[in-house]
Amino acid sequence: MSRLDLATDAVALQSAMKPDRKLIFRYRLSLGSFFFGLIASGLTAFPLELETALLNRWFGIHQGINPTSIFFKVRLFISVVHYAIHDTYTRFPFFGYGTDWLGFGHFVVAAFFILPFADSVRYRAILHVGLIACAGVIAVALISGAIRGIPLFWTLIDCSFGIVGAIPLLYCLRLTRSPPDESVRPGDKIDNKL
Repeated sequence: MSRLDLATDAVALQSAMKPDRKLIFRYRLSLGSFFFGLIASGLTAFPLELETALLNRWFGIHQGINPTSIFFKVRLFISVVHYAIHDTYTRFPFFGYGTDWLGFGHFVVAAFFILPFADSVRYRAILHVGLIACAGVIAVALISGAIRGIPLFWTLIDCSFGIVGAIPLLYCLRLTRSPPDESVRPGDKIDNKL
């Protein structure tokens, strides 16, 4: 083997070891969207009474609404939910503490996704756990929604969070089949079966 062949092989090896910046960017953008979605969902758990008041003002039952309208049941549901939350918070303000913990729970779950953001190969399993949680969102929405009398349209909205959340996680898992960032070093063994 000549020196030229060795030099060519060395250059080829170096370029193969160099991380693909575009791939890293796409991975982190996708995982970042999931992360910020969890943070945004958590933030909306705190001002629940204000949010339902706004929804009720925009989409609730008001004078002049046609009760035969296709969206009448949606409007009625929004108004009933707002009234229930307003009444409950007025009479029993400590119930809001439960939704405060719901928001905090979203932040804690989001914190786990910082690890695969930093090291996509080592913490790839966290993406799998996230997918299981997304499937759990759908299961809980369908089961608890039926038990609690939640209208089907609202249950489907809740299910959509599990579906939409799974999309960036599946994409990140697909990208980590070929390591997207510099956490993989030459000689590392990569188990793609996780």
